Amino acid sequence: MMSEHILSAFDRDLEAVQALVVKMGGLVEEQILESARALEVRDLELAEQIRARDRAVDELEEKINEEAARLIALRAPAARDLRMALSVIKISASLERVGDYAKNIAKRTQVLSDGPQISGTATAIRRMAGTTEAMLKDALDAYIQRDPKLAADVRERDLEVDQMYNALFREFLTYMMEDPRNITPCMHLHFIAKNIERMGDHATTIAEQVIYLVTGEMPEDARPKSSSVM
Repeated sequence: MMSEHILSAFDRDLEAVQALVVKMGGLVEEQILESARALEVRDLELAEQIRARDRAVDELEEKINEEAARLIALRAPAARDLRMALSVIKISASLERVGDYAKNIAKRTQVLSDGPQISGTATAIRRMAGTTEAMLKDALDAYIQRDPKLAADVRERDLEVDQMYNALFREFLTYMMEDPRNITPCMHLHFIAKNIERMGDHATTIAEQVIYLVTGEMPEDARPKSSSVM
C-alpha cells in the first residue's frame, strides 16, 4: 500500500512538471512562428515583444529544473521513473535554446529593418520556420503520448529542414555576387536561416529523448542529414 502511495505521488509530481514543459513548448512554438512573421513584414513592435517574452521561457526552464531536481531528491525514483524525470530537464534545455534562436531572429529583424529587401527570402524563411515549428509540435506530442513512431518521423523530417537551409544559403550567395550591397542583409538572413536549422536539430533532440524514454535506448543510426553547405 505504501509503495502504491509513493508511486501515485511521483506520478502526480511528474504530471505537474510535464505540464510546465507543455506550457514552455507552447510559448516556444509561438516564438518561432512570430519571429518569422516579424521578419517577413518587418514588424519591429512584434520583434521587440518576442525579445521581451524570452524571459518567460527562461523562467519556465528554471522552474522545471527546480521541480525535477526536487522530484528526484524526494521520490528517489527507480530506473524508468528516473529517465522520465531527467527527460523533462533535457527537453526544457532544448526548448530554451529554441527560444534563444527566436530571440536572435527578432534582434536581426530590427537590424534589417532599414536595409534593402532581398526578394522572396523572408517568405522562404517563414516557410522553413513553419516546417520547424511543426517538427517541434510533433516532438512534444510524441513526448506526451509516449509515441516513438511519431518521434522517429520527426527525426526523419530534420532532413527537409537541412535541405531548405542549403537552398537558402545558395540563394544568398547568388544575391551577394550580383550586388555587393546585398552582402550585409544576406549575411544577417543567412544567420537567421542557420538559427532555424538549429531549431530543427533541437526538435530532433527532443524526438530522440522520446525514443530513449520509451525504449531505454537511443537510436543507433545516424541522424538523416543533408550535405551542409556551411
